[in-house]
Amino acid sequence: MKLTTEEKEILNGSQGETMAKIMKTLVMFGDMAGAKRLVPVTHEGHLVTSFGISLIKPLFRIMDEIIDAGIKSKWQFTADPRPIDYKNVKCNVLNKLVFSKIMYGQQKRYEEQLQKVGLRKPSDFTCTCYLPEVGNTPKMGDILSWAESSAVVYANSVLGARCNRNSGMIDLFGNIIGKVPEFGLLLDENREANWVVNIKTTTLPEAQVLGSAIGMAVGDGVPFIKGLDKFLGKELDAKTCAYLKDMGAASASNGAVGLFHVQNLTPEAIQKGTAIIKTSPKHLDITDEYLQNVYNNYPVLWKNQNAKPTLCFIGCPHLSLEQLVDWTHRLTVALQENNKKKLAIRTIFTTSPAVLQAFQKKHEYQQLIDTGAKISSICPLMYTNNPIAGKKPIITNSNKLRTYSGARYYQDAEIVDILCGKKEGK
Repeated sequence: MKLTTEEKEILNGSQGETMAKIMKTLVMFGDMAGAKRLVPVTHEGHLVTSFGISLIKPLFRIMDEIIDAGIKSKWQFTADPRPIDYKNVKCNVLNKLVFSKIMYGQQKRYEEQLQKVGLRKPSDFTCTCYLPEVGNTPKMGDILSWAESSAVVYANSVLGARCNRNSGMIDLFGNIIGKVPEFGLLLDENREANWVVNIKTTTLPEAQVLGSAIGMAVGDGVPFIKGLDKFLGKELDAKTCAYLKDMGAASASNGAVGLFHVQNLTPEAIQKGTAIIKTSPKHLDITDEYLQNVYNNYPVLWKNQNAKPTLCFIGCPHLSLEQLVDWTHRLTVALQENNKKKLAIRTIFTTSPAVLQAFQKKHEYQQLIDTGAKISSICPLMYTNNPIAGKKPIITNSNKLRTYSGARYYQDAEIVDILCGKKEGK
């Protein structure tokens, strides 16, 4: 890459050995990706690494070196959710011992390190940092140094910001230096769509299944989605944003999508219309039958495939305020219809601390608690993706959680029926 005089000076040690190492890492990363220069980060950061797993000792060693050098991140940051919440997601004695002493034994130390380097505030742990209640919401055109795949695809697509699918620590280094290599989705030409996805379903597709289908088909391509606006409308209101959040997360985890455009809805699709589609794109038609086939072919990884579920996670990515209210209404109505007062199995709703605080001010909060449900800001993926919790028959409505753990996926309506005793999950 061609570096400025200031960047060369940092690389040569003008701001100390540790800053030189950080700059060298970014330069090597940029060279590998074919970047020609570094460009300024223009908005707060978000870190994907939020868990104090004892085995990743190099992470803690690097953080200590940064702190000892007196370095603070140029941009403050939020971070992905914590992996444990013993109050709301209870563990037995053995599980708690393994989590606290072995798996996540460095959690307290790591969170202290994050605060010293630039975490905005101690409660800023969520994968949906862009929600208004959290406030880490980029504007169109902002350059970001993020890594969390579901946050990156949302920022690129729904907000029109610019960010690559970076790795852990690269996100931190970019925020410390205040610059990132310019390549990939930071460049106009790479934000053009090379796929056209035609929605030909009879009703609004399940967001998680649609995202999964798109991700598996296009890989790391950029899809331009036509026909979705006839169900969602042409306004990015809270309900539509929540839908695109879940669809994007599924496309990023079941594929490698970092950016999508939705005709008449997302900012760059509105700004440029079909002119944002490359010449001779690939095409994908999404029908009811296509989605049903995708859903039917999800593997069930439970040892006993006919086991009754013992735990349900809803909210990966973390739920929005709109979604918490909607789930409360759906479950209370379904319980009444089935003459039930409590949910049939242990259920955890996950959301950010800031959204939970806002939800607690609504009457729906107590209604949801009265069903027996728990609300947590845990990362359900980090809770389930391990040999202990991974053996349990867990169900979810998250395609990301299904992909990275042994949890079994059900669509929302089926989840409601299972939780309210109308259908036996197995």
